[in-house]
Amino acid sequence: MSTEAQRARENLGARLRDLRKEAGLTGRALAALAGWQLSKVSKIEHGKQNATAEDVRTWCHHCNAESRAADLVASVRNIETLWTEWRRALHAGTRLRQRRSLDLYEKTHIFRVYNPNMIWGTLQTAEYAETILRQLVSFLDDVPDDVEEGVAARMERQQYLYRGDRRFNVILGEQALYTNIGGAGVMRGQLDRLLAVMTLPRLSLGIIPARAPYEIWPGDMFIMFDDRMVMLETYSAELTITEPNEIAAYGKAFALLQRSAVYGDLARRLIMEALAQLV
Repeated sequence: MSTEAQRARENLGARLRDLRKEAGLTGRALAALAGWQLSKVSKIEHGKQNATAEDVRTWCHHCNAESRAADLVASVRNIETLWTEWRRALHAGTRLRQRRSLDLYEKTHIFRVYNPNMIWGTLQTAEYAETILRQLVSFLDDVPDDVEEGVAARMERQQYLYRGDRRFNVILGEQALYTNIGGAGVMRGQLDRLLAVMTLPRLSLGIIPARAPYEIWPGDMFIMFDDRMVMLETYSAELTITEPNEIAAYGKAFALLQRSAVYGDLARRLIMEALAQLV
């Protein structure tokens, strides 16, 4: 869980602990009234376990604080939005999740994207994107197989590379040019695509050479949407960060990563070298 999500969970736990103490209840007494294990009360109060909306309502009821429940439940909902499991995000298929990104793109003017190992979605070819989405559907259980529709929705995002006043600042690790997604044919088309788009006026494409010195540790992929949101993806979930201090940290990290990247002819040379090694 992210620092922001964990902090929010700990803050909620502290607020619930204050309610319990105001009501003159011990943790053991509250657990007995609610029919819970004592450990559940302790874990919630210390931010070690997520509280559900029903947990919060029960807590407030036994602490004679029903008037506080609505605000605390809203905090629970906020924590839930910070960390969304892929199964939940994709319960209606890949197309709907891809189309949600269009709303973000409409509202964003400056994108900062870092991916050390793969080509970023908006720069992907249809074949590369299809391979990724099929892997995702296969990896997760109970996700509808609407990959073709999901690919079409992802390709629709590329329109923003060609219109509007948006700016796309993208940094890839050199490994992204070699990570084999879909085989040599797919990779050849994908690298050709990078060569074609890297001259677009709205796109700044940097590549960090494998042997380049880093001024900050490489870290995982992230996308910044202006200065209002950062999104990260893991094998199990999609994380949304909205806390200003954390967003500022990612902005600082991106600036440091830029110092390690090469652009223009040097970046083009790295792509050409990767193309030459495809067989």
